[in-house]
Formats: sequence, C-alpha cells, structure tokens
Amino acid sequence: MAKGRQAETVRARVRTVAERGGAADKGAAADKSGQVQSLQRALAILQTLANSHDGLTLTELSQTVGLAPSTTHRLLTTLQQQQFARFDPIGNVWQVGVGAFTVGNAFVRTRDVALMARPVMRQLMEDSGETVNLYVEDGGEAMCLTQIECRQLMRAIARPGGRVKMHCSSVGKAILAWLPDRDVTKVLERHGLPAFTEHTIATPRGLRDDLARIRARGYAVDDEEHAVGMRCVAAPIFDEHGRPGAAISVSGPAARIDDGRLALVGSLVVEAARTVTHELGGLSATRAAS
Repeated sequence: MAKGRQAETVRARVRTVAERGGAADKGAAADKSGQVQSLQRALAILQTLANSHDGLTLTELSQTVGLAPSTTHRLLTTLQQQQFARFDPIGNVWQVGVGAFTVGNAFVRTRDVALMARPVMRQLMEDSGETVNLYVEDGGEAMCLTQIECRQLMRAIARPGGRVKMHCSSVGKAILAWLPDRDVTKVLERHGLPAFTEHTIATPRGLRDDLARIRARGYAVDDEEHAVGMRCVAAPIFDEHGRPGAAISVSGPAARIDDGRLALVGSLVVEAARTVTHELGGLSATRAAS
C-alpha cells in the first residue's frame, strides 16, 4: 500500500511538471507574438473606452474585453503614459485620453480636405471637361485622396491611396513650389530625381527653376513627365499656417490639354484651389521662409 501511494505521488508530480512545462511552452509562444497580441488587446481597450459615454471601471472594462484585471490594468497604465487613456479618480473610471484625440484629429483633418473639396472638384470637372484629382503630401510623396472622373472615353485614372513622386507630378511640384527650400532639399535627398520619361526634370537645378516658374504663374504643369501622352495641371491648397499640404489637379491626354488650353485650365485650377483653401480656413498663397 505504501509503495502504491508513493507511486501515485510520483505520477502526480510528473503530471504537475508536465503541466508546468506545457504552460511554459504556451507562455513562450505568447512571448513570440507578445507585441502583436498586446497591441490587439490595447486597441480593443481603446475601442471599448471610445464606445462608453462616461468611462468604465477596471472591472467593467476587463469583463468587456475578456482580459484579467491585472492584464487590463497593465495595458491601461501603458496607454496612460502615452496619454491615450486617462483615469478619473472621482468617478473611479477610465476614459479615452487626449493622445487618442490628437491621432484621430489628424485623420479628421485629412477627411475634411476631401469632404470640402469634392463639390469644388465636381464643378472643376464640369468646367474643364477633364478628370480632377486631390492629392496630399505624405512622406515626401504625393498620395491620391479622391478623384472625380470626367465623361471622356479617354481619361486619366488614379486610385485613392496611389502615390506619385513629387518632382515629376503636377500635384507634387505645386506643393514643392511653396515649401521652404530646406524641405525641398529633404524630399530630393530622400527620393531622388528618377526619370520616368524623356520629359522628366531630373536635375536639382532644373527642378528649382521650374518651381520658380510655378510660383510666378500660380500653377504647376506635368508635361508628360510622369507618363507619356498625359498632361496635368495643379495648384496648391494651403492650411491655416500657410503651408501647402495638398493640391488639386486636372489631368488628361496632352492632345486635349494642349498649349492653347493650358492657361485656361491653369486659371480654373488656381481658382478651385483658392476656393478649397478658403473653405478650410487656410491662408493665402505665400511661400514659407527658407
């Protein structure tokens, strides 16, 4: 009997060790993906806080997201350090912090540009008979936010999220022309001046000369510099600080936007960009100090 009990004790110890080993393996696996898992959990907490009107206690929040209170508190503390969450000691509840507002407001600013620009873009499409585009500067490139296609059989197509280089696109050059010289230099150092066609301006001196002409006439021209056969005309949209963070453009076949129509299309684009700038509360076209 004693031997039987001893054997059973040994087997119990073996099971305990095995269970601990299994738990360790699971912990190791969790560690390998810990960063992603923690991010997913933190985002779930933020989303839950955003959906609550008056905030949630630690217990309520942990139950809602399905995490242990200790884990929830650890994530909340990290979010609090980055100002994405805040603790209200009076109500003993957690709420969304100012950091989340700052990030969300950045998206709102971008969304508002597209929202305010679309009626103007539609009118510009009617007046010019060509496709109209809205781009923003992002990481030294121009990124498409939205487009109003014209009714022509042959037309330029740009998808939201698509990117073009600044030096060979009308929208990019329209933005570069009113940036401080040091910022232009940073863009060139980061992205270079790759030639896409034989018409691409591929030297710093040539580009700066073109930017000076753009400032003089008020609009930029992509004269088959990005794609052969395509011509685009753009003007910058300024924010409340007088900085050109976006541009509106008209694009179409070079055969339709010929030299005879260029000045007219340019004036239409400039007026459209000026209207959007005014609607957004932006400042008049001025170049920031170098």
